[in-house]
Amino acid sequence: MSSAPSPASTAGHKKVDAVQLMKDDPKVSADVKKSLYKPCAADEYPVEVTYASVTGSTSPDVIVNVMTCADSVGIGSYVYRRHAGAKDGYDNVYANEQPLVYAGVNKGELEISKQTYAAGDKVCCPSGEDVMTYRWSGGRFTPHHRYHTDYSKTTVDGGTPGDGTGSEG
Repeated sequence: MSSAPSPASTAGHKKVDAVQLMKDDPKVSADVKKSLYKPCAADEYPVEVTYASVTGSTSPDVIVNVMTCADSVGIGSYVYRRHAGAKDGYDNVYANEQPLVYAGVNKGELEISKQTYAAGDKVCCPSGEDVMTYRWSGGRFTPHHRYHTDYSKTTVDGGTPGDGTGSEG
């Protein structure tokens, strides 16, 4: 019995040393590179790497999210595309270094999420989220769709987060 690979399968992708790729990339800011000088713990760097096709390339693209060690807050998101005709080289085709950013893939499109905060919001509790999807067209990403979500400020039991009472007094 055999099973067909899923459409999103990136079987055969070559694992990339994302930390070294970013350290060597002149488009990555000094602030983000500083977070890659040493691992957070043991040999674990604050990076998340996803392999997916978002540029239409025959090789999977490399999507890298860099976070802070202390609280895993996104400080940079990048997409690397394999050089045309090259085996090991990659081009940085997308970079976003606005704090609280996170890149992912949704239905083959690049999806960028950013937490939004109102005055007085704690880091744990953003007021909402902006999401923008991008499509690869003409050798670059172009905005395709955007939406915003406002988060509820109440908990299931009717209290507000962090008030300690469990109810509005």
